[in-house]
Amino acid sequence: MLSRLADFLVPAVGRLTVTADAEAELAPGSIIVANHTSLADPAVVLAALHRLDVRPVVMAAAGLWRVPVLGPALAREGHIPVHRGERRAADAVDAAVEALHRGRLVLIYAEGGLPRRTDAAEAAPGAFRSGVSRLAQRTGAPVVPVGQAGARRITSGSTAKQLAGLLTAPLRRPELHVHVGKPLRSTADVPARTERTRTAVTTAWRTAAAHLGEPAALAA
Repeated sequence: MLSRLADFLVPAVGRLTVTADAEAELAPGSIIVANHTSLADPAVVLAALHRLDVRPVVMAAAGLWRVPVLGPALAREGHIPVHRGERRAADAVDAAVEALHRGRLVLIYAEGGLPRRTDAAEAAPGAFRSGVSRLAQRTGAPVVPVGQAGARRITSGSTAKQLAGLLTAPLRRPELHVHVGKPLRSTADVPARTERTRTAVTTAWRTAAAHLGEPAALAA
């Protein structure tokens, strides 16, 4: 339902385009890792993946499960709450392992949070946490890097600015782009795998940002 809803709502607030590397593959049981820049980008990524006939399980902050309507929908569809800084944090990894073994694709935001910048500009992904690498090591699942750009044009900055951005987006309809990279398969240790994953997501982000003519990508 979330994928279908995102595919319905995103075109109302922006103009989404999707590209992929020639060797890109979203096989069952893959881990999808995307850069996280805005409250809007999960919907943008889900809409893009839905166009590619992919409906992943999402690992997301547990607080979303307390939101009326959204919380019950997340629970009903098997998405995975992440209780950061709590003992229950390990439960999310176990749930992701089970989903991958069932052939589901799991979407992870390895940065662990949103940037604190208030502007709408693009920037390369920040440092990645090791969870995605430990999950890949534990399951042997391929890691698919995904880069998205443009979501900060919908919502970014202070609460008031984000609300204003969301309300005006249907009139502005900013350009949005998602790029899917080729899967990573590696036997490297966790720190090396984490950095390799961040590099691949950064490359995918640069492709997406360049598609929108973003200076951050064009200057690279």
